[in-house]
Amino acid sequence: MAQAKQAELLPAYLIVGNDELKAREVAARLRKRLEPGFEAFNLDEQVANSDMEPAAILSSLNTLPFGSGFRLVMIQSAEHLPKDVSEAIIKYLNDPNRSCVLCLVAEKLPKTARLYKAIDKLGKHAVIDCSPAKRWDLPKRMNRMAQQRGMRIDEAASKELISRVGESTTMLDRQIGTLSELCRGAGVITRSDVERYVTRTAEVKPWDFLDAVCARDASRALELYGLMQDPSEIALVTMLVGRLRELVCAQSLVARGEGAALASTLGKQVWQVKNHVRWASRFGRGELADALKACARCDRLLKSGGDARIEFTSLVLKVCGKV
Repeated sequence: MAQAKQAELLPAYLIVGNDELKAREVAARLRKRLEPGFEAFNLDEQVANSDMEPAAILSSLNTLPFGSGFRLVMIQSAEHLPKDVSEAIIKYLNDPNRSCVLCLVAEKLPKTARLYKAIDKLGKHAVIDCSPAKRWDLPKRMNRMAQQRGMRIDEAASKELISRVGESTTMLDRQIGTLSELCRGAGVITRSDVERYVTRTAEVKPWDFLDAVCARDASRALELYGLMQDPSEIALVTMLVGRLRELVCAQSLVARGEGAALASTLGKQVWQVKNHVRWASRFGRGELADALKACARCDRLLKSGGDARIEFTSLVLKVCGKV
Protein backbone atom coordinates (compact mmCIF):
# COMPACT_ATOMS: atom_id res chain seq x y z
CA MET A 1 0.00 0.00 0.00
CA ALA A 2 2.75 2.43 1.02
CA GLN A 3 4.78 1.48 -2.06
CA ALA A 4 1.78 2.11 -4.29
CA LYS A 5 1.35 5.54 -2.77
CA GLN A 6 5.03 6.29 -3.27
CA ALA A 7 4.82 5.31 -6.95
CA GLU A 8 2.22 8.06 -7.46
CA LEU A 9 4.48 10.78 -6.04
CA LEU A 10 6.96 12.88 -7.94
CA PRO A 11 10.53 13.41 -6.65
CA ALA A 12 9.74 17.05 -5.83
CA TYR A 13 6.92 19.55 -5.57
CA LEU A 14 6.76 23.31 -5.42
CA ILE A 15 3.87 24.83 -3.48
CA VAL A 16 3.89 28.47 -4.57
CA GLY A 17 1.57 31.37 -3.78
CA ASN A 18 0.54 33.48 -0.81
CA ASP A 19 -2.77 31.78 -0.06
CA GLU A 20 -1.45 30.58 3.28
CA LEU A 21 -4.44 28.39 4.09
CA LYS A 22 -4.37 26.55 0.77
CA ALA A 23 -0.60 26.06 0.99
CA ARG A 24 -0.95 24.61 4.50
CA GLU A 25 -3.71 22.27 3.37
CA VAL A 26 -1.62 20.98 0.44
CA ALA A 27 1.41 20.44 2.68
CA ALA A 28 -0.75 18.66 5.26
CA ARG A 29 -2.08 16.25 2.63
CA LEU A 30 1.47 15.38 1.65
CA ARG A 31 2.48 14.77 5.28
CA LYS A 32 -0.50 12.45 5.73
CA ARG A 33 0.89 10.17 3.04
CA LEU A 34 3.88 9.29 5.22
CA GLU A 35 3.80 5.74 6.50
CA PRO A 36 1.91 5.62 9.82
CA GLY A 37 4.17 5.10 12.80
CA PHE A 38 7.26 6.40 11.00
CA GLU A 39 6.26 10.04 10.51
CA ALA A 40 8.78 11.38 13.03
CA PHE A 41 11.63 9.48 11.36
CA ASN A 42 10.71 10.20 7.76
CA LEU A 43 9.88 13.92 7.94
CA ASP A 44 12.52 16.63 7.84
CA GLU A 45 11.01 20.15 7.97
CA GLN A 46 13.23 23.19 7.57
CA VAL A 47 12.93 26.92 6.93
CA ALA A 48 15.23 28.37 4.29
CA ASN A 49 17.86 30.74 5.66
CA SER A 50 21.27 32.12 4.82
CA ASP A 51 23.06 29.55 7.04
CA MET A 52 21.88 26.56 5.02
CA GLU A 53 24.61 24.36 3.57
CA PRO A 54 24.26 22.35 0.35
CA ALA A 55 25.89 19.28 1.90
CA ALA A 56 23.37 19.15 4.75
CA ILE A 57 20.37 19.42 2.41
CA LEU A 58 21.74 16.80 0.04
CA SER A 59 22.46 14.48 2.95
CA SER A 60 18.85 14.76 4.10
CA LEU A 61 17.52 14.20 0.57
CA ASN A 62 19.64 11.10 0.08
CA THR A 63 18.80 9.52 3.44
CA LEU A 64 16.79 6.32 3.09
CA PRO A 65 13.40 6.16 4.82
CA PHE A 66 12.42 3.93 7.72
CA GLY A 67 9.85 1.30 6.87
CA SER A 68 8.49 0.74 3.37
CA GLY A 69 7.20 4.23 2.74
CA PHE A 70 8.99 7.39 1.63
CA ARG A 71 10.95 10.20 3.23
CA LEU A 72 9.67 13.78 3.02
CA VAL A 73 11.94 16.81 3.11
CA MET A 74 9.91 20.01 3.34
CA ILE A 75 11.53 23.44 3.08
CA GLN A 76 9.46 26.53 3.90
CA SER A 77 10.26 30.02 2.52
CA ALA A 78 12.06 28.39 -0.39
CA GLU A 79 12.36 31.73 -2.17
CA HIS A 80 15.06 32.53 0.41
CA LEU A 81 17.25 29.51 -0.33
CA PRO A 82 20.94 30.49 -0.69
CA LYS A 83 22.02 30.26 -4.32
CA ASP A 84 24.48 27.42 -3.71
CA VAL A 85 21.76 25.38 -2.00
CA SER A 86 19.31 26.11 -4.81
CA GLU A 87 21.88 25.05 -7.41
CA ALA A 88 22.63 21.87 -5.44
CA ILE A 89 18.91 20.99 -5.43
CA ILE A 90 18.67 21.62 -9.18
CA LYS A 91 21.57 19.26 -9.77
CA TYR A 92 20.10 16.70 -7.35
CA LEU A 93 16.82 16.66 -9.30
CA ASN A 94 18.65 15.30 -12.34
CA ASP A 95 19.08 12.04 -10.42
CA PRO A 96 16.89 12.19 -7.29
CA ASN A 97 16.53 9.68 -4.49
CA ARG A 98 13.36 7.84 -5.49
CA SER A 99 12.62 7.04 -1.86
CA CYS A 100 12.45 10.72 -0.96
CA VAL A 101 10.06 13.54 -1.85
CA LEU A 102 11.23 17.14 -1.70
CA CYS A 103 8.56 19.76 -1.08
CA LEU A 104 9.47 23.42 -1.45
CA VAL A 105 7.00 26.01 -0.14
CA ALA A 106 7.33 29.60 -1.36
CA GLU A 107 5.11 32.67 -1.44
CA LYS A 108 6.77 33.86 -4.63
CA LEU A 109 9.12 32.22 -7.09
CA PRO A 110 9.38 33.48 -10.68
CA LYS A 111 8.58 30.99 -13.41
CA THR A 112 11.84 32.04 -15.00
CA ALA A 113 13.86 30.92 -11.96
CA ARG A 114 16.08 27.90 -12.55
CA LEU A 115 14.69 26.16 -9.47
CA TYR A 116 11.09 26.68 -10.65
CA LYS A 117 11.94 25.26 -14.08
CA ALA A 118 13.76 22.28 -12.60
CA ILE A 119 10.72 21.24 -10.60
CA ASP A 120 8.17 22.13 -13.27
CA LYS A 121 9.73 19.72 -15.75
CA LEU A 122 9.19 16.81 -13.34
CA GLY A 123 5.51 16.64 -14.25
CA LYS A 124 2.36 18.69 -14.78
CA HIS A 125 1.43 18.40 -11.09
CA ALA A 126 4.87 19.24 -9.72
CA VAL A 127 4.08 22.94 -9.29
CA ILE A 128 1.03 23.53 -7.12
CA ASP A 129 -0.42 27.00 -7.55
CA CYS A 130 -1.58 28.53 -4.28
CA SER A 131 -2.26 32.01 -5.57
CA PRO A 132 -4.93 33.77 -3.50
CA ALA A 133 -8.52 33.38 -4.59
CA LYS A 134 -10.05 36.34 -6.37
CA ARG A 135 -12.38 38.40 -4.22
CA TRP A 136 -15.45 37.30 -6.18
CA ASP A 137 -14.54 33.61 -5.65
CA LEU A 138 -14.09 33.91 -1.91
CA PRO A 139 -17.78 33.42 -0.92
CA LYS A 140 -17.78 29.94 -2.54
CA ARG A 141 -14.53 29.11 -0.77
CA MET A 142 -15.94 30.37 2.52
CA ASN A 143 -19.07 28.26 2.16
CA ARG A 144 -16.82 25.20 1.82
CA MET A 145 -15.04 26.27 5.01
CA ALA A 146 -18.40 26.44 6.75
CA GLN A 147 -19.54 23.10 5.30
CA GLN A 148 -16.44 21.42 6.73
CA ARG A 149 -17.81 22.46 10.12
CA GLY A 150 -21.36 21.32 9.38
CA MET A 151 -22.56 24.87 8.74
CA ARG A 152 -23.57 27.21 5.93
CA ILE A 153 -22.71 30.85 5.43
CA ASP A 154 -24.91 32.93 3.14
CA GLU A 155 -23.45 35.25 0.51
CA ALA A 156 -24.34 38.45 2.37
CA ALA A 157 -22.53 37.15 5.45
CA SER A 158 -19.51 36.17 3.36
CA LYS A 159 -19.25 39.63 1.84
CA GLU A 160 -19.62 41.30 5.22
CA LEU A 161 -16.92 39.09 6.71
CA ILE A 162 -14.54 39.90 3.84
CA SER A 163 -15.29 43.58 4.31
CA ARG A 164 -14.50 43.34 8.03
CA VAL A 165 -11.38 41.16 8.14
CA GLY A 166 -9.96 41.32 4.61
CA GLU A 167 -9.18 38.61 2.05
CA SER A 168 -6.72 36.45 4.00
CA THR A 169 -8.07 32.91 3.79
CA THR A 170 -6.35 32.07 7.07
CA MET A 171 -8.17 34.88 8.86
CA LEU A 172 -11.48 34.07 7.15
CA ASP A 173 -11.20 30.40 8.08
CA ARG A 174 -10.43 31.30 11.69
CA GLN A 175 -13.44 33.63 11.90
CA ILE A 176 -15.74 31.08 10.27
CA GLY A 177 -14.58 28.53 12.84
CA THR A 178 -15.53 30.90 15.66
CA LEU A 179 -18.84 31.86 14.05
CA SER A 180 -19.70 28.20 13.47
CA GLU A 181 -19.47 27.54 17.18
CA LEU A 182 -21.48 30.64 18.07
CA CYS A 183 -24.22 29.94 15.49
CA ARG A 184 -24.30 26.14 15.75
CA GLY A 185 -27.96 26.05 16.74
CA ALA A 186 -29.13 27.92 13.63
CA GLY A 187 -27.00 25.91 11.21
CA VAL A 188 -26.27 29.01 9.13
CA ILE A 189 -24.09 32.10 9.54
CA THR A 190 -25.88 35.29 8.51
CA ARG A 191 -24.78 38.86 7.98
CA SER A 192 -26.31 39.88 11.30
CA ASP A 193 -24.16 37.23 13.01
CA VAL A 194 -21.03 38.69 11.40
CA GLU A 195 -22.03 42.20 12.40
CA ARG A 196 -22.69 41.06 15.96
CA TYR A 197 -19.59 38.96 16.61
CA VAL A 198 -16.80 40.14 14.27
CA THR A 199 -14.83 43.32 14.90
CA ARG A 200 -13.73 45.23 11.82
CA THR A 201 -9.97 45.06 11.33
CA ALA A 202 -9.77 45.78 7.59
CA GLU A 203 -10.19 49.22 6.08
CA VAL A 204 -13.39 49.77 4.11
CA LYS A 205 -12.87 49.28 0.38
CA PRO A 206 -14.40 51.90 -1.97
CA TRP A 207 -16.21 49.24 -4.01
CA ASP A 208 -18.07 48.00 -0.93
CA PHE A 209 -19.29 51.56 -0.41
CA LEU A 210 -20.24 51.91 -4.10
CA ASP A 211 -22.17 48.63 -3.95
CA ALA A 212 -24.21 49.93 -1.02
CA VAL A 213 -24.99 53.22 -2.82
CA CYS A 214 -26.02 51.42 -6.00
CA ALA A 215 -28.25 49.13 -3.93
CA ARG A 216 -29.76 52.38 -2.56
CA ASP A 217 -29.04 51.21 0.97
CA ALA A 218 -28.42 54.62 2.54
CA SER A 219 -27.79 53.41 6.09
CA ARG A 220 -25.25 50.85 4.93
CA ALA A 221 -23.54 53.33 2.59
CA LEU A 222 -23.23 55.98 5.31
CA GLU A 223 -22.00 53.39 7.80
CA LEU A 224 -19.20 52.38 5.43
CA TYR A 225 -18.39 56.00 4.58
CA GLY A 226 -18.10 56.76 8.30
CA LEU A 227 -15.67 53.86 8.75
CA MET A 228 -13.31 55.03 6.00
CA GLN A 229 -10.00 56.45 7.17
CA ASP A 230 -9.39 59.92 5.71
CA PRO A 231 -11.43 59.32 2.53
CA SER A 232 -11.07 61.53 -0.53
CA GLU A 233 -14.62 62.62 -1.24
CA ILE A 234 -13.59 63.96 -4.66
CA ALA A 235 -12.18 60.57 -5.61
CA LEU A 236 -15.30 58.82 -4.30
CA VAL A 237 -17.53 61.10 -6.39
CA THR A 238 -15.46 60.25 -9.48
CA MET A 239 -15.81 56.52 -8.82
CA LEU A 240 -19.54 56.90 -8.14
CA VAL A 241 -20.02 58.72 -11.45
CA GLY A 242 -18.34 55.82 -13.24
CA ARG A 243 -20.60 53.29 -11.54
CA LEU A 244 -23.77 55.30 -12.18
CA ARG A 245 -22.91 55.57 -15.87
CA GLU A 246 -22.65 51.78 -15.94
CA LEU A 247 -26.12 51.56 -14.44
CA VAL A 248 -27.44 53.95 -17.09
CA CYS A 249 -26.04 51.57 -19.70
CA ALA A 250 -27.61 48.61 -17.92
CA GLN A 251 -30.99 50.33 -17.78
CA SER A 252 -30.81 51.19 -21.46
CA LEU A 253 -29.86 47.66 -22.53
CA VAL A 254 -32.60 46.09 -20.42
CA ALA A 255 -35.16 48.43 -22.02
CA ARG A 256 -34.07 47.07 -25.42
CA GLY A 257 -34.11 43.48 -24.22
CA GLU A 258 -30.33 43.22 -24.40
CA GLY A 259 -29.42 43.06 -20.71
CA ALA A 260 -27.25 39.97 -21.28
CA ALA A 261 -24.88 42.06 -23.40
CA LEU A 262 -23.95 44.39 -20.52
CA ALA A 263 -20.56 42.87 -19.74
CA SER A 264 -19.38 42.90 -23.36
CA THR A 265 -20.77 46.40 -23.92
CA LEU A 266 -18.84 47.76 -20.92
CA GLY A 267 -15.76 45.68 -21.71
CA LYS A 268 -15.91 43.94 -18.34
CA GLN A 269 -16.06 40.40 -17.00
CA VAL A 270 -19.52 39.00 -16.21
CA TRP A 271 -18.73 38.79 -12.48
CA GLN A 272 -17.93 42.53 -12.45
CA VAL A 273 -21.46 43.47 -13.50
CA LYS A 274 -23.52 40.61 -12.07
CA ASN A 275 -25.56 42.98 -9.86
CA HIS A 276 -25.83 45.93 -12.25
CA VAL A 277 -29.19 45.05 -13.78
CA ARG A 278 -30.74 44.51 -10.36
CA TRP A 279 -29.30 47.78 -9.06
CA ALA A 280 -30.41 49.69 -12.16
CA SER A 281 -33.97 48.44 -11.67
CA ARG A 282 -34.09 50.26 -8.33
CA PHE A 283 -33.85 53.63 -10.05
CA GLY A 284 -36.99 55.03 -11.60
CA ARG A 285 -37.28 56.97 -14.83
CA GLY A 286 -34.85 59.91 -14.79
CA GLU A 287 -33.41 59.11 -11.35
CA LEU A 288 -30.01 58.03 -12.65
CA ALA A 289 -29.73 61.23 -14.70
CA ASP A 290 -30.64 63.23 -11.60
CA ALA A 291 -28.04 61.30 -9.60
CA LEU A 292 -25.34 62.19 -12.13
CA LYS A 293 -26.36 65.85 -11.96
CA ALA A 294 -26.12 65.68 -8.16
CA CYS A 295 -22.62 64.21 -8.48
CA ALA A 296 -21.57 67.10 -10.74
CA ARG A 297 -22.94 69.62 -8.25
CA CYS A 298 -21.20 67.89 -5.32
CA ASP A 299 -17.91 67.82 -7.23
CA ARG A 300 -18.10 71.58 -7.84
CA LEU A 301 -18.86 72.28 -4.18
CA LEU A 302 -16.04 70.06 -2.96
CA LYS A 303 -13.53 71.72 -5.28
CA SER A 304 -14.69 75.19 -4.22
CA GLY A 305 -14.10 74.50 -0.53
CA GLY A 306 -17.46 73.20 0.63
CA ASP A 307 -17.69 71.06 3.75
CA ALA A 308 -16.66 67.65 2.37
CA ARG A 309 -18.54 65.48 4.85
CA ILE A 310 -21.79 67.45 4.68
CA GLU A 311 -21.83 67.74 0.90
CA PHE A 312 -20.89 64.11 0.32
CA THR A 313 -23.41 62.82 2.86
CA SER A 314 -26.10 64.87 1.08
CA LEU A 315 -25.07 63.31 -2.21
CA VAL A 316 -25.29 59.78 -0.83
CA LEU A 317 -28.77 60.46 0.53
CA LYS A 318 -29.82 61.94 -2.82
CA VAL A 319 -28.58 58.98 -4.88
CA CYS A 320 -30.18 56.54 -2.43
CA GLY A 321 -33.50 58.34 -2.83
CA LYS A 322 -33.74 59.57 0.74
CA VAL A 323 -34.03 63.29 -0.08
